Amino acid sequence: MIETIQVMPGVTLRCYPAERFKQGCLSFQFLRPMNSQEAALNALIPAVLLRGTVRRPDLRAITLHLDDLYGASIGALVRRLGDYQTLGLYCGFVEDRYALSGDKILEPVMDFLEELLLDPVLEGEGFSHEFVESEKRNLIATIESERNDKRAYAAAQMLRKMCSADSFGIPRLGEREQVERIDSVTAWQHYQRVLRESPAEIFYVGSAAPELVARKLRHLFQRIDRAPVTLPAQTPFHDGGTGDYVETMEISQAKLVMGFTTPITNQNPEFAAMQVFNTVFGAGMTSKLFMNVREKMSLCYSIGSGYYSSKGIMTVSAGIDADKETVVRDQIRTQLEACRQGDITQEELTAAKEAILSGLRGIYDSPGSIEGYETTAAIGGLPLTVEEYYRAVEAVTTEQVARAAQSVKLHTTYLLKGVAS
Repeated sequence: MIETIQVMPGVTLRCYPAERFKQGCLSFQFLRPMNSQEAALNALIPAVLLRGTVRRPDLRAITLHLDDLYGASIGALVRRLGDYQTLGLYCGFVEDRYALSGDKILEPVMDFLEELLLDPVLEGEGFSHEFVESEKRNLIATIESERNDKRAYAAAQMLRKMCSADSFGIPRLGEREQVERIDSVTAWQHYQRVLRESPAEIFYVGSAAPELVARKLRHLFQRIDRAPVTLPAQTPFHDGGTGDYVETMEISQAKLVMGFTTPITNQNPEFAAMQVFNTVFGAGMTSKLFMNVREKMSLCYSIGSGYYSSKGIMTVSAGIDADKETVVRDQIRTQLEACRQGDITQEELTAAKEAILSGLRGIYDSPGSIEGYETTAAIGGLPLTVEEYYRAVEAVTTEQVARAAQSVKLHTTYLLKGVAS
């Protein structure tokens, strides 16, 4: 169903033909290796590009132009997918057939996308100093907001420790210190490297002919002096050593995060079974962790698990009283052991599978969710279509879930607790 067009070397267009939506979408992403030296730069640049162009030099002019395009929207796009970081723009727009007679929307939107990417407001040898400094403040505020969300902060700290030898430990938006060092000249110089070297992934959902989109993209890229570099393939987890870490902070509720590894990644035949295991174990309100550790035993305020399939990492996060740390750890291990032994009821298995299947069914409900799944799958290395994924989950057995659980090994633990705890 996805039509893939190699627009030119290093530029891939994927099109999902859809007639049933009133809106289409187009994402434009450059791929970079996840790198601590440039993560913040990559996160900052899309926001700077959206501040103005030579023709439309401020937000008011941009907003007025988008209003003229039937309320089209364009936003910054920054993702971390395994070993890669992406930076680019996401466009949403009304389909041409819903415009007034004679009006076009897709082509003007793509023209404006080209304008944003290639005709930014410059000052001297760099981007506009005002734009860069303003967006640096916004990015720092976003990064700092994580510290205020103690659950997110603890999870990020655990991944930093666990992935000391792996790029997956690098925060998606970089570090505050990296942002502070950026200036308008270094940002512009880096963007020139991005334009020149980076593979580009474009995904379109809509009813227009794929070749029309490809033609517009060829025009855009012909303006760039390209020398694309092939990125290394996605890799599984690189182990830098295990650890058990404790950090203190002025908080009342402690946060325990446990990091596990598994050889099962999104490219493994047992991927669907691993997803079902994660859901049975800790993802959702029917999971063993939620029903037993939180509801029946009242040992924690919150608890849940997550599976990072590109790396084969599973995490368990719990909000607890610090003096219950040992018993909570023991109960997490107990519930994991139950899964390893196949102690899973038919109700638990059915509920877990239905939770995943419901999410998969919802993918086709909007252009944005289609783009999110298909682009993440293509860049992150998942070889399954939605339909293949659906059938694989339906076929998972209790025995397969138990085998997936048996592959999971505890690697790193992290506890964030109050100063006086």
